[in-house]
Amino acid sequence: MSTSVRPKTKFRHSRLSARNREWIAGYLFVLPDALGLLVFLGLPMLLSLVLGLYDVDGFGAYRFVGMANYTKMMRDPLFWQSAKVTALYALMLVPLLYVCGLSLALLVQKTNRFNGVIRSMFFAPHMVSLIVVALVWQFLVVDKIGVLSRLTPALGLGGISFLGDPDYALFTVVAVSVWFLMGYYMLIFLGGLQDIPAMYYEAATMDGAGPIAKFWYITLPLLKPTSFFVIMISMVAAVAGSQAFDIIWVMTGGGPANSTSVLIVYIYQQAFSFGAFGYAAAMASILVISLMAMTGLMFLLTRGGRFSYE
Repeated sequence: MSTSVRPKTKFRHSRLSARNREWIAGYLFVLPDALGLLVFLGLPMLLSLVLGLYDVDGFGAYRFVGMANYTKMMRDPLFWQSAKVTALYALMLVPLLYVCGLSLALLVQKTNRFNGVIRSMFFAPHMVSLIVVALVWQFLVVDKIGVLSRLTPALGLGGISFLGDPDYALFTVVAVSVWFLMGYYMLIFLGGLQDIPAMYYEAATMDGAGPIAKFWYITLPLLKPTSFFVIMISMVAAVAGSQAFDIIWVMTGGGPANSTSVLIVYIYQQAFSFGAFGYAAAMASILVISLMAMTGLMFLLTRGGRFSYE
């Protein structure tokens, strides 16, 4: 009697490599945030682009007008005035936040009880409602009765109208913005400073380098990734952030003489004061596209935020 021997079947279980499992795990962690960005940012941006092609009266009536809103924008002097004010605001705010944030971080980078208290004091304004901050500063600089307005004549500077004079209003708003935000950027720079190995400073000390040389040849080059991040997010905050809108709307309302009317304020006025929702959507679309272009240019010039330390 012959016995038939069945060939052994080998089952090969397909297993993912460790690298592929890490990639999948990473994408799964990022997926919820990506979906949130898509739903709450991506779709509104797309709807804004579409809405910019319509004339909307705020009562549910939509009329397709094509590129009429964009043509109107190019001929609107107040739009260009707001764009100019936005550029000036960003050109002043971004460098000041960088310098103040880095200076504060260098001042309190040593870990001790005293510096811990100072860090908390500098970060404390960021924990207060921005509306409250704007109201307090408005009270401090208001004409004739404000504390700072009373100090200027005593210092021999004459009567300065911080919020009523077009020559000073934008500078006042920038100063308040820097005061409010510099503690936040201080913490970001502190994280970057703590990532720099101490052995670099020890070697520089042995070679006779002073504080200025250490800062210029060690601290500043190794802070380039942090600097890129700070410049990028501060630029976005200056151009389209809620901080600019809240402070300006409460303190000046865009005045006097539109001297503090940044684009986000002008867009709000067109939409909710004049009911020109289609025109406001067209301006918002241009603002978003401009921000994306500036961010892309920064990534291109810095190779995606990666720097070479050689």
